[in-house]
Amino acid sequence: MTDRGEQRPGTRAESPTADESWLIEVAQAAAREAGDVPVELLGDYLTLLADAATTGRKPHPSELDAVEMLGRRAAELGVSAGSAVQLYLSAARRLWGELPMVIRSRDNRAVRAAAEAVLHVVDAAVARLAEGYTEARRQMVRWEETLRREFIEDLLRGDADVGRLVERAEPFGLDMARPHQVALAAPTGRLAAEAAISSLERAVVHRVGDRDVLVATKDGWIVVVAPADADVPSPPRPRAGTTKLGDFILAELNRSPRGRPWRVTVGRPYPGSYGIPRSYEEAREGLTMAVRLHLDTPVIHAEQLLIYRVLLRDQPAITDLVQSVLGTLVQAQGGAEPLLATLDAYFATGCVATEAARRLHLSVRAVTYRLDRIRTLTGYDPTDPAQRFTIQAAVLGARLLGWPEHDLTAPR
Repeated sequence: MTDRGEQRPGTRAESPTADESWLIEVAQAAAREAGDVPVELLGDYLTLLADAATTGRKPHPSELDAVEMLGRRAAELGVSAGSAVQLYLSAARRLWGELPMVIRSRDNRAVRAAAEAVLHVVDAAVARLAEGYTEARRQMVRWEETLRREFIEDLLRGDADVGRLVERAEPFGLDMARPHQVALAAPTGRLAAEAAISSLERAVVHRVGDRDVLVATKDGWIVVVAPADADVPSPPRPRAGTTKLGDFILAELNRSPRGRPWRVTVGRPYPGSYGIPRSYEEAREGLTMAVRLHLDTPVIHAEQLLIYRVLLRDQPAITDLVQSVLGTLVQAQGGAEPLLATLDAYFATGCVATEAARRLHLSVRAVTYRLDRIRTLTGYDPTDPAQRFTIQAAVLGARLLGWPEHDLTAPR
C-alpha cells in the first residue's frame, strides 16, 4: 500500500478475490456467450475488475497497455470487434453478479463506490481494447494492400518467378492455369479511377463470382482480370443476351453520375501465367491506339485493332508510306492537320461527305473543297475506290505515328 492507502500495481495476488476459482468460471462463461472466442483474450481483465470492486484500485497504465495488446491479438486471430467487446462486457456483467457476498452485503454507499470503480475499469479497458484492435486491423489492411499491389505489378509485368507467382495467386482466388482476359478502363476526362473501383468490383464479383476475378488500379486505370468465359453470364432479365465483359464494365462505370466518360479496352483471353500479362499488354496497347486514332468507340476489343498492329509491325514501311502519300499536305494553308482530320472523318463515315461535314461542323462544300485540295497536293483521290485504300492506310499510319505533330524524320 502507498502512503495514500492506494495499492501499488503488480500486487494483484494480495487481493482477496484474485486467486478465486470463480474468476475462471466467469471467464469461460463469458467466452462461450461471446461466441466461443478464446479465453486468453481476457488476460488479467477480470482480476482488474475484482481489484476495483474490492479495493477501488484503478488500473495502472501498463495494465491498460496489456489490454491494448490483447485487442491487437484479437484482430490477428480473426475475432470480430463486436465479439471482442461483447466478451469484455459479458465478463464484467457476470463478475458483478458473482461477487462474494462480502462485497454485495456492504452498505449502499460502498456498493455504489464499488460499481463506479468497476465501471471505470470497464470503460478504460474496452476503449483500449478497441484501440488495439483498430490499429492492428489498420496495419493488416496496409500490409494486405502492399501485398496486393506488389502481386498485381508482378502479375501484369509477366517476368516474375512463375512458381512463386502461382503460390501468391492462391489467396486472391486466381487459378493461373485457367484462361484469363484483362480489361482496362480509363477515364477520358479528369476523373479519379479510385473513386469507381469499389462499386465496380462489387458488380463484377456479383456477376462473375469471387473466384478468378481481380479488380485494381494501375497508372490511373482500372484493371479487371476475369476468366475467359466472363462474357457468358448475363443478368437475369427477359430476352437477355450475352453481355461482353467490356460492355458490362462500361455500363457499371456509367451508372455513377460522375462516372462519364470512360473508355474500356479488353485484351484477348490466354491461358497460363503468361496469359494475363499478354492480355494486359493488348488492352494497354488498345488504349494507346484509341487515343492516337481519336476513336469514338467507348469499348474496344483487341481483335478490332489487329490491322493497326499489322501496320505498326513494319514501322519503317508505314513511315515511308505516310511521308510519300501525305507529306505534301504540310504545304497547305493551315498545315496538314485540318486536311488529315477531314480524311479521318470522311473514311470514318463511309466516305459520305454530308455525314463527314456534320461531324466536322463544316459545310458540305467545305469538305468537298478540302478533298479536292488533298487530291491536288498528294496526287491521290480519296473519292476514287482504286486509290482509297492507299490513302486510308496512310491516314491510319499517320495517326499511329503521331504525324504531323511528330517529325517522322527525327530520330525516335
